[in-house]
Amino acid sequence: MLYRRLGRTDLQVSAISLGTMTWGEQNTEAEAHAQLDLAVAAGVTLIDAAEMYPVPPKAETQGLTERYLGSWLAKPGNRARVVVATKAAGPVRQAHQPKHVRGGTTSLDRANLTAALDASLKRLQTDHVDLYQLHWPDRSTNTFGRLAYPWIEDASTVPIEETLGVLADFISAGKVRAIGVSNETPWGLSRFVSAADTRKLPRIASIQNPYSLLNRTYEIGLAEFAHREQIGLLAYSPLAFGVLSGKYRGGARPPGSRLALYERFARYSNAQAQRASERYVALAAERGLDPSQLALAYVLAKPFTTSVIIGATTIPQLRINLASIDVRLDDALVAAIEAIHTDQPNPAP
Repeated sequence: MLYRRLGRTDLQVSAISLGTMTWGEQNTEAEAHAQLDLAVAAGVTLIDAAEMYPVPPKAETQGLTERYLGSWLAKPGNRARVVVATKAAGPVRQAHQPKHVRGGTTSLDRANLTAALDASLKRLQTDHVDLYQLHWPDRSTNTFGRLAYPWIEDASTVPIEETLGVLADFISAGKVRAIGVSNETPWGLSRFVSAADTRKLPRIASIQNPYSLLNRTYEIGLAEFAHREQIGLLAYSPLAFGVLSGKYRGGARPPGSRLALYERFARYSNAQAQRASERYVALAAERGLDPSQLALAYVLAKPFTTSVIIGATTIPQLRINLASIDVRLDDALVAAIEAIHTDQPNPAP
């Protein structure tokens, strides 16, 4: 395993993180614990959860993911072995965003963030979170697959400076060690950086955004922030909901797979994404590589990537994904990847 510094903090995290959003929906508590045991044995230290999980978000399952992680953390010695990350849900501004979390009042203000953090700590059975993240912005913007800026004037939003001040108090109280954002834009990230610098507030250490062979929009505006402000990318959906694993080739929908179970996960399965995926999977086969490992190794090698968040519903899948840490892509293979990208750039943003 490789380890990298999280932003400008003193935290070192594994280059591969374990994602958890299937726990409580597609995975049982025992299966979640088995995944944790395997990942930690392989050197994974960063575990990423959210108060909203599992997905698809439902009132009857909300919080189960953190509970499953919490019961594992409560076992002797486990808490000290990992860096625990979780996320506070943002306000409901799009139809797909959950209305049941904290009664639907999920603005990023003091009352709501305090309630969110305290509930997460209780479910996680710990007195602090190592990385506390804002799951999405407290404003209408182009997130979760929306490419065009929506041009919506929100009735109200919590100023970034106010939110950052609340997070600063969490750090002072010892409940949080570092803070991060997720599904954020260049404008939003610039405001967090500016507020930290001008108001002597804590700096954002990380940004958790989508990044994969099918969605490299992060490179366009956010990658420069990662470089110049030392804000690390925690890349989510590096396999594009499993599309880049090759298991959905030719329109296949294996029983029990995410795309077979849930129609809402269509972000990476449009026609152009399918065509690009076929080419990436074929390229992996030509080079004798597992397609998942090709896709993960590409993201791992990017200089702005701090950690790649992998998720799996089965132990064999998890073993394949973990082994990507040992895969190196030579110049010729990277050139072939870039050729596909040039021909079909960002088919599933």
